[in-house]
Amino acid sequence: MTGMIEPITDPGSIEPEVVVTETVDGKQQSVHGRSPGQMAWIRLKRDRTARVTGALILGILLAAYGVPLWTAIYGTDAYAHNPDLLDRSSVPLGFVGVSGSHWLGILQGNGEDVLMQLLTGMRTSLTISIICAILATAIGAIIGATAGFLGGWVDAVINWIIDVMLSLPFLIVALAAFPIMQEVFFGGPSERPLILSGLMVTGILLIFGWVGTARLTRGQVISLREREFIEAARASGAGNWHIIFKQILPNVWAPILVSFSMAVPGFVGFQAYLAFLNIGVGHPHPDLGRLVNFAVGKMQGLNGWFLLVISGGTIFLLVLTFNLFGDAVRDALNPKSNR
Repeated sequence: MTGMIEPITDPGSIEPEVVVTETVDGKQQSVHGRSPGQMAWIRLKRDRTARVTGALILGILLAAYGVPLWTAIYGTDAYAHNPDLLDRSSVPLGFVGVSGSHWLGILQGNGEDVLMQLLTGMRTSLTISIICAILATAIGAIIGATAGFLGGWVDAVINWIIDVMLSLPFLIVALAAFPIMQEVFFGGPSERPLILSGLMVTGILLIFGWVGTARLTRGQVISLREREFIEAARASGAGNWHIIFKQILPNVWAPILVSFSMAVPGFVGFQAYLAFLNIGVGHPHPDLGRLVNFAVGKMQGLNGWFLLVISGGTIFLLVLTFNLFGDAVRDALNPKSNR
């Protein structure tokens, strides 16, 4: 026999926990119900792929953002030149310059440490990619929710903008926009401050990055806007923006979270692609895509091949790890998933 359902709201949680009182063999017992968010978290913790990739992501973040600590332990940073370890042709001595002081060798030409270049480049790529993913997801969710809820001419205009953005070639727009932004901010190509050049790359990626989340959110909102709780909010006098931010968006958080988790590896790949084309933070700041570009220019020797494998493999590992974790998050939020 089931008794009264008593909602107990925890101030630190978004969703209330439900406690059901049952009578079993003449004794009353409390059965704690689980919210969809709690069930998703349980499924995520049980997923082996999520556990492995989550541990890898934690290690990647510690490696990337612990650069000051690793610099102190390792004894050098990404900007230190070592001309004494190069021969007369500026080629690293020995096997690509590998030694006890430089575990992955040094760069041909200037003697910068490859390991510290990789770690600092990872920090640059991850910072830009995570910021882009957060902003693109937030912008796309708000625009998509606005279009889906208001409908009419607002929906038509936003849909037209989305169609135009999807029809534009990303690479051509990036190649055209970056020199213009360079001229506006720096007066032409020159050594660029890290923060400003990072903001430029972020802006270029955001031009297209919000579109996917906007289309996804719009579709979800259209299926919700005629539901009873929305009609009740309208009847109580709630305004459109209150309904969008307080009623609609909290009920579509799951697909938005999945969109964010899949956006991070996408931006990592796009940012490396742009950096390979010299659309990035620029010299002397380390960047994974620029390391690949540097390696391609040195393919006539072993140094170029070694650096290409190391830098390209790092990008591959980042994208694969975040993609697999995003898949695990998507499956955890899907109640029908058998994973």
